[in-house]
Formats: sequence, C-alpha cells, structure tokens
Amino acid sequence: MATDETSSEIVAYYNRYDEARRLASDIGPLEEARTHELMQRHLPPPPAVVLDVGGAAGVYSFWLAGLGYEMHLVDLVPRHIAQAAQVAQQPGAPRLASMRVGDARQLDFPNGIADAVVLHGPLYHLTERADRVRAIAEAARVLRPGGVLLAFAITRYAGLLYGLTKGHVFDPAYYAMIHNEVRTGVRRDPPAWATTFPSAYFHLPAELAGELADGGLAHVATLGILGPAWLVPDLEASWADARQREALLGIARLTEGEPALGPRLLAVGRKGSP
Repeated sequence: MATDETSSEIVAYYNRYDEARRLASDIGPLEEARTHELMQRHLPPPPAVVLDVGGAAGVYSFWLAGLGYEMHLVDLVPRHIAQAAQVAQQPGAPRLASMRVGDARQLDFPNGIADAVVLHGPLYHLTERADRVRAIAEAARVLRPGGVLLAFAITRYAGLLYGLTKGHVFDPAYYAMIHNEVRTGVRRDPPAWATTFPSAYFHLPAELAGELADGGLAHVATLGILGPAWLVPDLEASWADARQREALLGIARLTEGEPALGPRLLAVGRKGSP
C-alpha cells in the first residue's frame, strides 16, 4: 500500500517540474492530438459528467469543457490546481464545474455521480498494485452503471526506448534503472541528471487490463496512443510539416492495436449494471 511518503514524493516532483508545459514540445503535441482522438472515440457524448482525476493543471479538462462536458478536475498537487484556477480566470476560458486537490484512491464524490472518469497520472505514479486497483475501484464507485473509465499508463519499455534514442543507455546509472524497470515494471533511483519521475510503474498491456478487472470494471480495449511514430528523427520538425504530421498520426492509428510499440497506452473499462 502506498504511504503518505508516496504522495509527498509526487507533490515534490511536480513542484519542480512544470507539467503544464509538457505537451508543448517533443512528443507532447503528438500525444495530445492522439489523446483528443481517443477521448472523443470512447467518452459518452456531452454534456456527460466527467471526472478528470490526476488531470494536472487541467489541459484536457478545459478542452473537454469547451466541447460541452461537465468537467470536475482532481489532482494531488496543489500547484496544479492553482495553475488551473489561473487558467479559469482567463477571458474565454471554458468553465469547469469544480476543481480540487484530491487523491485518486479516495475521491471526494458520491457514488454513481459520473458518466466517465479519466485517470491520467495515478496509474503510473502508484508503484504498488494494490494502490492502482484501489484507484480503479474508486473510479468504479463514482461511475454510474454503464459509465466509462479511460485509464492512461506508461508502457514497460518506454524508458528503454527513450534511453536508446537519446544515448542515455550508455550511462551506467540509467542502464541500471531501466534494467530493473524492464524486469519488474518499477522505476527507482534515476540518475541525478535525469528529468524523470523519482519512482513510477510502467505497465504491460495485459497487466493494465487485469487491474481494471480487479477494480470492478469490464475491460473494453487497450490501445496505444503514439505507437512508434515518436521515434522519427527530429519529431518537432516533422510535426510542424502538415504532410508529415498526418503521416505520424496515421502510423499511430495504424499501430494502436499493439500498445507495447509506444510509450503510452490507454485502457478503456466499463461499469456494468448493478
């Protein structure tokens, strides 16, 4: 079971790292575009009630609110909620129904309030399986019968592939880190120079499906988000070119049925009838 130390570690990391800017560069724009596609494919239509749990500063909450969803943003990190509050004050910003600091393992919402729940960060920040299943069970609790969970995770080989593209695998400390995470799924003790999570869990696709089942949800699908498209040399330049951008999106769509080919995956679950 994760402890308060786990929560403190997550908050400390995001107080140093600016998650609000992550999607602006590198693989971020491709990830954002594909996440938009998959959300629109699997969420019920607006004005459905959606809880964005672990939604950071609300980049997807505000986008979905702009499409007409009733959005409730929850994040463990007070800084993220403060950033979301600043965005909400900007002229023309879509309105969120609520935003609050909270833990995915103990949601401050009544049973059966939501048509959908999005879990974006909790499943890779919780290194203990019991905690991940608890977060999924909490999502199931707040879902209405027939409600949908979109559970995002990082794939087992993401750090290995990233390290190969950047040459980090030749650093002994990085190599030791990925050697452990490929065997166990758990990231621990990254090199001091690495801008990465101090600890995390990286899933195999079948593991994530099993966690959804143990959390009380029927597994609908597990999909890759980026596929191998992120491996193209000079990704940012390719993304800036309209023709190449469509090719990258096409590759991500083509390979979404093989989630292990990319760094991020999405599992879709559904709550059955009572």
